[in-house]
Amino acid sequence: MKVRIFVLAIVLAAVAAAAWTGLRLVRAAAASTLAETPTTRVKRGKVVIAVAARGELQGGNSEMLVAPMTGTDSMAITFLREPGELVQAGDTVVEFDTTQQEYNLREAEADLAEAEQQVIQAKAIAQSTDIETDYTLAAAESDVKLAEFEVRKNPILPSINARQNLIALEQAQNRRRQSEQDVKNKKTTSAAAIAIQEAAYNKAKVTADTSRKVIESMTLKCKNSGYVNIQTNTSGMFMYYSGMQLQAFQLGDTARPGLAVAQIPDLKSWEVSAQIGELDRGHLSVGQPVAISVVALPGKSFPGHIKNIGGTNGSPWERRFECRISLDHPAPDLRPGETSNMVITVETLNNVLWVPSQAMFESDGRKFVYLRTPKGFMPHDVTLVRSSESQAVVSGIDEGAVVAMSNPDQQNKSASPSGGAMKALQK
Repeated sequence: MKVRIFVLAIVLAAVAAAAWTGLRLVRAAAASTLAETPTTRVKRGKVVIAVAARGELQGGNSEMLVAPMTGTDSMAITFLREPGELVQAGDTVVEFDTTQQEYNLREAEADLAEAEQQVIQAKAIAQSTDIETDYTLAAAESDVKLAEFEVRKNPILPSINARQNLIALEQAQNRRRQSEQDVKNKKTTSAAAIAIQEAAYNKAKVTADTSRKVIESMTLKCKNSGYVNIQTNTSGMFMYYSGMQLQAFQLGDTARPGLAVAQIPDLKSWEVSAQIGELDRGHLSVGQPVAISVVALPGKSFPGHIKNIGGTNGSPWERRFECRISLDHPAPDLRPGETSNMVITVETLNNVLWVPSQAMFESDGRKFVYLRTPKGFMPHDVTLVRSSESQAVVSGIDEGAVVAMSNPDQQNKSASPSGGAMKALQK
C-alpha cells in the first residue's frame, strides 16, 4: 500500500511539473510575440494631408507637330531636330521623305497639261463647228429667199412651173429649219464637250494642287519659339504592356499619319502632367497648392497649383487619372520632358490624434487598431477622419495609447511553437 501511495505521489508531481513547464512556455511565447510586434503611440499634433506624385515637365499650350495625312501608311523621317534644341518661329523641325509625293505631283502636272490641251482642242472644234453651221444656215436662208423670188413669178408662169416653184420653196424652208436645229444641236454638243474637258482640267488641277500642299505639309515648321521635345515612337505598336520602354523618334524612323512627332512647349506657361492613383482623386481639387521639385535641378522648389483633373484610365487593378499642375513662377533653366516630383497639399489639420497608416486595419466595414492591453493586443474600433499615404487622423482612442504596427494574429500564426519553446528554455 505504501508503495502504491509513493508511486501515485511521484506521478502527481510529474504532472504538476509538466503543467508548470507548459504554462511557462505559453507565457514566454506570448511575451516573445508582444516583444516582437512593432508598436507606436497615438500622437496629437499637426497633420498635413498631402499626395505625392511624379510627372513630366511640359510647356502649357504646347504646339504639337503631327505627321500629315498623305494617303500612305507611313512616312520616313529625313530631317529631325535634336531633343532640347532651341528653335525660332518658322524654323523647320521635321521633314519627311517626299519621293512618292513628288512623283505623284509630276504625274498630276502632266495630266493637267494634257487636260489643258484637250480644253483648247475642244474649243477650237466648237469654233470651227459654229462657223460651219452658221455658213450652212446662211446658205439655207439664201435658198429660201431665192425660192421666194421665183414664187413671185407664178402668176405669169404655167401651172406646172408655178407648182415646181412652190415645191422648191417648201424644200428650201425645210432645209432652213433643219439647219437651225442643227445649229442648236451642234452648239449644245460643243458646249458639252468643252465642259467635259474643263471638268477633267479642274480635276487635274485639284490633284496637282493637293500634291503640292501634301509636299508642303511634309515639312513641319514651328509657329512659336521654344525647345524641341521629341515624342515617343508608337508606330507599328499593336500591343503594349506595363513597364515597356518606348524609344523617341529618330532620323530614319517611320511615322503613321496623325502621329505626334515633336512638341514645342510654350516657355511662358509651364505645366507638369502626372498620373495619380484613383484612391487619391477624392482629396484633390482645382486650385490646390503644389510644391514641385525637378530632378535635374536639385535643391530648387517651384510653387504651383492644380490646373485641371482628367478622366480615370488604366487597368481595373491599377486605375489612374491625369492631373495637370501649372507652375506659378517658372525659371529659364527648365526644359521639357524633365522628371518632376510633386507634393500636393490637400489639407492641414491642427491638434488632432493620428497614427501611422500602417497601424490602421479594416475588416467587414470596420476600421480598428490593435490596442495593447494587459491581455495582449486587442482590436479597438476607431473613427477614421482623414488619411494620407503615411498618416491617418483618427478619433475614439486616447492619446499616448500603444497600438501595433502589424497584425499580431498573423505573427502568432507564423510563429513556430518549437521556436517559442526554445526561446523559453533559453530564458
